Amino acid sequence: MSAAAFDWASMMRAGINGLGLRPTEFWALTPAEFLMMLGRGGGTAPLGRDRLAELEAGFPDTRKDTTP
Repeated sequence: MSAAAFDWASMMRAGINGLGLRPTEFWALTPAEFLMMLGRGGGTAPLGRDRLAELEAGFPDTRKDTTP
């Protein structure tokens, strides 16, 4: 994507107006940090019910009897 095609004005509005960043804070961020602050990009999706059920089946909670 060329610099001319990138919508800097919208990004600056999102950072400065939306997130309350000062201009120096906005320009100090990496694109990955900025997108993370906007709730986009990077990271994994939260654990869903299906994956939780898989983990529960694979690692069931069992009580170990500790009495002799």
